[in-house]
Amino acid sequence: MNKSSGVLANSVRKLVELQGLLIAILVMGIALSISSDNFFTSDNLVNILYQSTIVAVVALGQTFVILVGGIDLSVGSLIALTSCLSVGLSVNSGLPASFSILFTLLVGIAFGLVHGLAVTKLKMPPLIVTLASLSLASGLAYVYSGGTNIIPVPEIFETVGNAQIFGDRIPVFIPFAIVLTIISYFTLTRTRLGRQIYAVGGNQMAARMAGIPTDRVIIIAFIISGLSAAIGGLMMTARLQSGSPIIGTGMELTVIAAVVIGGTSLFGGQGNVIGTVLGVLLLTMASNAIVLLSIPPNYDKVFTGVVIAIAAALDIYRQRKNTKNMSRMKRNTSEATTNVPSKSEQKNAV
Repeated sequence: MNKSSGVLANSVRKLVELQGLLIAILVMGIALSISSDNFFTSDNLVNILYQSTIVAVVALGQTFVILVGGIDLSVGSLIALTSCLSVGLSVNSGLPASFSILFTLLVGIAFGLVHGLAVTKLKMPPLIVTLASLSLASGLAYVYSGGTNIIPVPEIFETVGNAQIFGDRIPVFIPFAIVLTIISYFTLTRTRLGRQIYAVGGNQMAARMAGIPTDRVIIIAFIISGLSAAIGGLMMTARLQSGSPIIGTGMELTVIAAVVIGGTSLFGGQGNVIGTVLGVLLLTMASNAIVLLSIPPNYDKVFTGVVIAIAAALDIYRQRKNTKNMSRMKRNTSEATTNVPSKSEQKNAV
């Protein structure tokens, strides 16, 4: 009975969090439609979705890492490095574009693998490991590119970057991001790996005692994050039509903000990709509002910083509240067990 109640309470909590995000998005949309005639137009709404795609793809990978109790600060710099490599290997080295793209994806996977091994085998904090990679990847991007944009991009990037569907109205990035979201959702909710990720993030020691290969799960989560960042780098390259060492700068903060706003706990074990995508949409709408209302662009960073602080504070509050509830349940269970009369007492009573 208690288990069923716990599952029901958890489902209700998730529903309330998602509804809260949807209400926030709706309120912001109404306010912007009143403030600007250009907001509620088909072109602007498609633009918001288009602007959300790259951040959403990278945030999906970040969700996996945060769910296991980690964090990946290197994603922004990885976007820059993979962007430079994907173009530079073709332009400077004359390699086929297909090889450049494949190599770029492998670089993202390699960074994720190193992060996972450092965290699980060397017991290094994820914050330190990925912070080091942030600097390393950024430095490599600048060294390889010489600090300048690499052009022209291979033809495949031009084709994909300009591709649209439904009568040239919807950029192909939008359905691509939706497909990746669906895959991520089913991975976390319908597969053994997904259940293991939640278990490891909820209580790593208990998961290990239950026979779950915790190290492997954490490594896979970091690999998914590295691969997502590499995909984001390829998408950014196709969008900007150049390999640049500065693209993706600071995106790690936006990505983490979106994940936390979406209800994923920084302590791990709680969250979902639907909330992450809604968090991305909320932040993108805020950026869009800054443009439409002619607000200085630096306020975008201010807004993101404030949102991160508020989301982190709420996460800590939820964590403390859950801890208190667990302590209260254990205390009540202990008292109930203590009050049960022993067999000898029951016989004497008879």
